[in-house]
Amino acid sequence: MKIVMVVNKTLPPGLAANAAAVLGISLGSMDADILGPDLIDKSGTLHPGITRETIPVLASDSDGLKAIYEQGIQIPDIAIIDFNSIAQKSRHYEDYSRQLETVPTADLGFSGLCIKGPGKKVNRLTGSLGLYR
Repeated sequence: MKIVMVVNKTLPPGLAANAAAVLGISLGSMDADILGPDLIDKSGTLHPGITRETIPVLASDSDGLKAIYEQGIQIPDIAIIDFNSIAQKSRHYEDYSRQLETVPTADLGFSGLCIKGPGKKVNRLTGSLGLYR
């Protein structure tokens, strides 16, 4: 299994970080098995479990994100979590829900994607992308 996040490189740094954070929360909810157990350091301080997986954060532009999304949703064994521009601009989940119902998938803009699946399939979608910097 491989997991990558792809963030829209045209976003300001704060919005890009927000996109990655939201995708990470959704990923943890979708697959709790990727989280390791809580740990205790030598001083006895508890450190809540974090992901067991390495999750590179890659960069793409709006067109690239849309192409990855459209291709990825067609591939068996690939799970894609999207964070679209409607969600990022919404103040409340209810606002997002109402607005999303009015926009066809083809018209969505993406702030980021989290892609999980077999390594070769994930690499086919994202292998040409560089790290987000």
